[in-house]
Amino acid sequence: MGCSFSGLNAIYSAANGGGDVWINENRFRILKQLGEGGFTFVYLVKEIVADAAVSSGGLAAKKFIDPSHLSNDGMYALKKVLIQSDEQLALVRQEVHVSSLFNHPNLLPLLDHAIITVKGAQNGSMNHEAYLLFPVHLDGTLLDDIKSMKAKKDFFPTPTLLQIFRQICTGLNHMHIFDPPYAHNDVEPGNILITHKQGKPPIAILMDFGSSQPARKQIRSHSEAQQLQAWAAEHCSALYRAPELWDCSNHADVDERTDVWSLGCTLYAMMYGESPFEYAQGESEDSLKEAIIGAQIKRPTNVGSSYPDQLHQFVVWLLQPQPAIRPHVNDILVHVDKLIAKFST
Repeated sequence: MGCSFSGLNAIYSAANGGGDVWINENRFRILKQLGEGGFTFVYLVKEIVADAAVSSGGLAAKKFIDPSHLSNDGMYALKKVLIQSDEQLALVRQEVHVSSLFNHPNLLPLLDHAIITVKGAQNGSMNHEAYLLFPVHLDGTLLDDIKSMKAKKDFFPTPTLLQIFRQICTGLNHMHIFDPPYAHNDVEPGNILITHKQGKPPIAILMDFGSSQPARKQIRSHSEAQQLQAWAAEHCSALYRAPELWDCSNHADVDERTDVWSLGCTLYAMMYGESPFEYAQGESEDSLKEAIIGAQIKRPTNVGSSYPDQLHQFVVWLLQPQPAIRPHVNDILVHVDKLIAKFST
């Protein structure tokens, strides 16, 4: 999948429906906007194949696309990014690169993309726009489910909770065992798609690889530590950010277990409806930092969930403030399977 800078390969003509987008040689009709944030917009699109009778046309003709990722009804999600700087351009290219490395059922695949040059509104300057095409999942995110269930004072059954969590771990482990290992760097409920199927456990898919990087970093100076903290403050959600990304020492080895901390926070949020450090967010950033660095986890007493104490202790195990004694995801999967076996009978 190569980036195109031709401007003829992607044409955007309407924001809220009726417009067409060309991604390389494939045409898509914008049906509606699904969401937006910052310089990013997400649309529901439908592939327009010139000869509908030719089933092997369009995306189906692309040999690099796994056939299992193709839509039966031609519906896809299109992410449009307005690129305002060279740094943003580099981040989009990084997301495209990382997405192309992995093929796993619990990681959202990038089907195709184009990056084009457009004339800016001021002084005729040239900017870029990126178009990234993904399978569509209209049931929303794990965050949507958590908010909905919290509002209804409802909770995931323990077996369902563990099945969802296991899928997240499995997708993440695929990144962690890559050579070199990659960290997602922003594991949180808003970056996990959930698809509900009647009579079956929900399907969880980890998405948004815009912050993903090779996981292992050697920090050997004060300036390197400060650079890592500044990068993390911009790219990693504060309530799910590991302690070593808040307060990095001048001599540290950082690895993929930053994601394990985020996994622990995500599991807690699935159980209790919020991050374990939500209570400290409203005070000040220093209060939040202090709570996270000290792993000051408070078990809620005002919620009606009745999760077993063994599950809460499992969360505490994931939220070890010292990364060297925090488990790896393959170890977590062993324990998750034991918990599933115990609480599914």
